[in-house]
Amino acid sequence: MLYHAFDMQRSWLAGASALATAGAQVIQHPANPLGYFSASPMFASALEVFAHASAPRGKPGFELYETVVDGETLRVDEAIEARKPFGQLKHFRHAASAGKPKLLIVAPMSGHYATLLRGTVERMIPDHDVWITDWRDARNVPLEAGKFDLDDYIDYLIGWLEHIGPGAHMLAVCQPSVPSLAAAAVMAADKHKCRPRTLTMMGGPIDTRKAPTAVNQHATTRPYAWFQENVIATVPAWYPGAGRRVYPGFLQLAGFMSMNLGNHMMSHWEMFKHLVDGDGESADKTKEFYDEYRAVCDMTAEFYLQTVDAVFQRHLLPKCEFEHRGKIVDLGKIDDIALLAIEGERDDISGIGQTKAALTLATELPTAKKKYLMAKGVGHYGIFNGRKWREEIAPVVENWIRANGG
Repeated sequence: MLYHAFDMQRSWLAGASALATAGAQVIQHPANPLGYFSASPMFASALEVFAHASAPRGKPGFELYETVVDGETLRVDEAIEARKPFGQLKHFRHAASAGKPKLLIVAPMSGHYATLLRGTVERMIPDHDVWITDWRDARNVPLEAGKFDLDDYIDYLIGWLEHIGPGAHMLAVCQPSVPSLAAAAVMAADKHKCRPRTLTMMGGPIDTRKAPTAVNQHATTRPYAWFQENVIATVPAWYPGAGRRVYPGFLQLAGFMSMNLGNHMMSHWEMFKHLVDGDGESADKTKEFYDEYRAVCDMTAEFYLQTVDAVFQRHLLPKCEFEHRGKIVDLGKIDDIALLAIEGERDDISGIGQTKAALTLATELPTAKKKYLMAKGVGHYGIFNGRKWREEIAPVVENWIRANGG
């Protein structure tokens, strides 16, 4: 019933959004004499804000068509190089990318599409040969494709590193810090020739017992059974993944929006003011952010519930009890993969110390191959997107890659 109610609401809002858009266009049309009255621009702007907030959103595209290398503008080609039921490996190539450090960016499977990292990819393309994990919306994966859990996630990462080949580097943003660190440990234990040279973890929940946030408290104040009974839904018959049990992306979005409801309301108010004042550029930036932020996808129930249990409730990785395919993942086996942990001073999703914990857990890794960065004045999203990411954080990542065989 949860999914059915959401789809009914979305259909109604889609119609209301279309009407609001049409109304704003009529009011703003140069041939409409009523559009020149003093209150008309304000009314049209209000309709635009409502239309944008209520519009349905599908999977966005990366739309990274060119980059600048040594002052020369080069075309960027986006290609899918490997496909699996629950995700695909995308590769961004340009004329100068051959021979540059190979970088696998691991996007979160946390309710948003990989395009949430568009700014991350864009910043790294000029000086790296970039790949990214592009996860599928679980509601579109047929039941016959089977399950997808943390074990499968780790297997996917190992398989994609094998596809890229020896000497690659890995950058994990937020949630995938845990499976990425586990994959690195598994490959290190096997002395796998394709193990990454470096692993950068950004705002990841390695040990959520440290500086717990509202997200962490939400996961620990309720029993595991509560999540099974209250946030898992069955995909309706009109989707390709009909019958699959999922954690709907719209629930994740609602949770994140409610954490900072005041900020989001102010953002829409500022967008309204920019539209009224004629400052289209500022309004467009707000629109771009929410177009991406509100495009959500579903996770498989088994992946979501296992993450709640293993990462947020039982803290298995920092307790050295985390398993992959029935075998304990020994972080002590990481002895030559350089680790960089990055945290944001104002991160309200992964608290300070949660990502840094990885450096302590890798007990056999030399100190010279460990690095920590606490980004001043940066929230969770700002770690991997925006001006501070581009100008202050990305250079640290690039230098770390170069210093460790890049």
